[in-house]
Amino acid sequence: MKQQLAALIDQAQGAQVLCVGDVMLDRFVYGMVDRVSPESPVPVLRKSATVEMPGGAGNVARNMAAMGLNVVLVGCIGEDDAGHRLEALLAAEPGIDARLARSSSYTSVVKSRFVASNQQLLRVDTETSSPTLGVAEAVLTSAISKAAANCKAIIVSDYAKGSITTGTYAACLNAAEANGIPLLVDPKSLDFSIYEGASLIKPNAAELSGATGLPTGTDEEVGKALAAAAKKLPASRIVVTRAGRGMSWLEGDTVSHRHGEAKQVFDVSGAGDTSMAAITLGMVGGGSLADAVALGLAASGLAVAKTGTATVSADEIRNSLNSLHHHLRAPVLVREEAQGLVRRWKAEGLKVGFTNGCFDILHPGHLALLEEARARCDRLIVAINSDASVKRLKGETRPVNTESDRARLLTGISAVDAVTVFEEDTPSELIELLLPDLLVKGGDYTEEIIVGAETVKANGGEVHIVELVEGQSTSAILARNARP
Repeated sequence: MKQQLAALIDQAQGAQVLCVGDVMLDRFVYGMVDRVSPESPVPVLRKSATVEMPGGAGNVARNMAAMGLNVVLVGCIGEDDAGHRLEALLAAEPGIDARLARSSSYTSVVKSRFVASNQQLLRVDTETSSPTLGVAEAVLTSAISKAAANCKAIIVSDYAKGSITTGTYAACLNAAEANGIPLLVDPKSLDFSIYEGASLIKPNAAELSGATGLPTGTDEEVGKALAAAAKKLPASRIVVTRAGRGMSWLEGDTVSHRHGEAKQVFDVSGAGDTSMAAITLGMVGGGSLADAVALGLAASGLAVAKTGTATVSADEIRNSLNSLHHHLRAPVLVREEAQGLVRRWKAEGLKVGFTNGCFDILHPGHLALLEEARARCDRLIVAINSDASVKRLKGETRPVNTESDRARLLTGISAVDAVTVFEEDTPSELIELLLPDLLVKGGDYTEEIIVGAETVKANGGEVHIVELVEGQSTSAILARNARP
């Protein structure tokens, strides 16, 4: 099954799809809360960073692009600052060709979330209550017709923010029929009949319940609600996302359920977009609906383990399917890859930690260092000295284990999120390149002599020293074993 799903991902790589819908600006304001306002019993957020990214249909497009699809994105923005910001952000996204219509009668939608310690405190939405496209509707319908000719699927991402009108949906349906490609819909309207003709519709459990007037708490209840929904959409397959209960789907007269693995949830923002992208990936790759649902579950499980409106890549899905990577999940990266990963983590609002060393013979002292470091950050990258570097620092008899073996062992430790190797005697250049938020070293160091401490602190980061575990060191282990 896992090999089959991985093959679908490979087969879909490079395919072009059309995504039509409500493009929004997702804004995350991160900070710390350490006091309550004297003016009112509310927390005071001390802002540390603001991260912006495309949301709504923009996030569906970002996820599909991250999964290896080429995406034409069609939507509407206003003649406002948020619209200009969305244009700039989407222009910088690889794999996305954004064809946005501007309208002076339309206000760009902004969702601002205020977050402390991975907990959303408040969300503020900027939008109009009854948006209208005006002349932009004709621009959208024309763009849909032109783009669909070279696409393998059309995805409608309806957030009820004005872009999906009777006219734009009709253009999507006509284009799908004219080109013989599937039309997949992520609905917001509780009147499912307006999506008639869709190949697949993917509501969440609350939307399915609202559309049918039936409860959706259990598998049996979901099955009855799916059957009721099918009466309004007799030609469509229906997939319902059920958060921690997985997904259920109706194909013909058959209801199926698939429950995902339990995941540690950090943020559910955009998880539905991620599942829609992965379902599209599976269908474009030629898989069955069951296969597409399996990919959707795998991808959304990865998404909720991240903070912010996060994307999930094809490699991440492959690795989650691979039993080897399930245990050895941390990648071993070259310097440039590590830099890109750290930048992505930071863009997601994650606190990035860094530690380094030879890690020649792993022992409880190493484990204590890594676990305490990981407890103080969201992601931990571990840098190890190359074999040549260890030899220069420790002598001709070291290292005992090669750099590839040392790196491989570190990837098996759950506290480690990535491993990289540096050739120099110190990690100074690497730290300047990565600029971690947290630098961690063992208790045999003082802050004054820790390489990179000044760099990290000058960039607003912090340095932490972990108390040593008595009697645990590589040198001591080797000395004990050398005794006759």
